[in-house]
Amino acid sequence: MPPVDRSGSRNTFIYASDNPDTVLGGLWVTPGITNANFYYMVKLFCVFSDTFELRDHNGQLIEEDENQLQEGNYYIATNCSVTLTEDVPLLRTDSGISGTRTISFREAVRARDPGCVITGRPALLGRYEGLDAAHIFPLAYEEYWIAHKYSDWIQYPPAQESYGSINSVQNGLLLDRTIHGFFDSYLLSINPYDNYKIVCFGPEPLFFNLPTRLNPLLLTNIGWPDDRLLAWHFRQAVLTNMKGDGEPCFEQDFPPGSDMMGEIMSGPKAGARMEFELFGRLNASGGWELKQR
Repeated sequence: MPPVDRSGSRNTFIYASDNPDTVLGGLWVTPGITNANFYYMVKLFCVFSDTFELRDHNGQLIEEDENQLQEGNYYIATNCSVTLTEDVPLLRTDSGISGTRTISFREAVRARDPGCVITGRPALLGRYEGLDAAHIFPLAYEEYWIAHKYSDWIQYPPAQESYGSINSVQNGLLLDRTIHGFFDSYLLSINPYDNYKIVCFGPEPLFFNLPTRLNPLLLTNIGWPDDRLLAWHFRQAVLTNMKGDGEPCFEQDFPPGSDMMGEIMSGPKAGARMEFELFGRLNASGGWELKQR
């Protein structure tokens, strides 16, 4: 079974300077995470009423600069209180979903992206083995998408209205299948507000060989995702991996004949995960639309 939460795969920890015995969060430092990135990510899961600065275990000020973040313990120094945000990320697991409503989504993403947008691996001669059209905002949460008006971020809806704006090409990226799994699990994300930096959260060896930024040519493609969608995913990744002990890790490998439902129900956040698995499949096939009528 996977570890219960993500705190076990960290080499960097965050504390309030006036309460150095309580961990506020942390992460595993990977290449490309700078001191400035670290400041930005701390602001996404900690709440401040005033300015703050970060100091290392020796009390040395960490400048908000482009130097590589070093692993270790860091302390938030501020004149105000420091609390963790009450925001909770939407539960998400590896979601390789197929269905009638996603076919046009897949074809539109393939037509826009020449290959995996993270690794640069191309689709050669029109062959897409090992490449997936991945949703940025998960299909399982289509009701949430509609209720919170995320469709306002879409300028290129699917050809058929019944497919839903969540299946717009702008809510998709072409990804290598392994990268897709990391993206869905929030172990990898893109910060559009830092020149499209690729940020990895975890000690997987593959992460140390990835580019640190997206190819800027991708950004000129018609139907490229709105920055707000990428930023939404990035914040979900920070909340999942850095806040407190981090969110649970989920079992993803269910061999044929195994008791998938039993394993899910005996794991963490069983009810929420069952809903995610169910609604992901319903929304892909069109069952969600029928349920609403």
